[in-house]
Amino acid sequence: MEGSSAPLPGGGGSTPALRGSTAEEMDTDEVLTIPNAISSARLLLVPVFAVLIATERDGWALLVLMVSGASDYLDGYLARRWHQTSRLGRVLDPAADRLYIAVTLVGLAWRDIVPWWLVALIALRDVVLGLTVPVLSRHGYGTLEVHYLGKAATFCLLYAFPLILLGQTGGGLGVVAESLGWAFAWWGTGLYWWAGLIYVHQVRILVRDDAARRRAAGPETTAPGRLARESSSTAGADA
Repeated sequence: MEGSSAPLPGGGGSTPALRGSTAEEMDTDEVLTIPNAISSARLLLVPVFAVLIATERDGWALLVLMVSGASDYLDGYLARRWHQTSRLGRVLDPAADRLYIAVTLVGLAWRDIVPWWLVALIALRDVVLGLTVPVLSRHGYGTLEVHYLGKAATFCLLYAFPLILLGQTGGGLGVVAESLGWAFAWWGTGLYWWAGLIYVHQVRILVRDDAARRRAAGPETTAPGRLARESSSTAGADA
């Protein structure tokens, strides 16, 4: 889910980019690659990280986060260097990022370090976007590319909660870390919702354009998603 060409809400611009289009060619369809193995290891560390946070072993939890962050960079670098970018890798990486954010956020809320309403606010955004998936599927589309604001939001949230966790260690470093963590949290949450609204706007554009094409094609239009899929290919080629 990287860089979309979609316009901001209310503006003109190009057709929203779609995952799996020709604009985003994969180097390989293989599953058993070293980058994918590293991404899978990151996912396997998520429950370990959850236990460490729940048992207040913050030092070890931060160490797991550091290892996860380093592996996140490493798998991306190796995938590009060895031409092993794959569809599975494009799924595993953001999944791991979101799981670490979710586990950290819920763990901190469980320990009364962050408010539960913040957990609900971030989760609600993902629920809203989840509701757009069947809509896109019904019109023959795959998932949309991530907007750069979505990337920025994820970056902020990935740093926010570990910094807040580090802030629990106390001392001068803890005070600075917690202040930075909350700054990242508020900016990240705002950008997260802003990006979400952009995705909803993109879906509205695609559904509207698909309906217009069907009306123009008349009663001879065949399969429900045919025109949408053809448009998806065209959008990918133009992106």
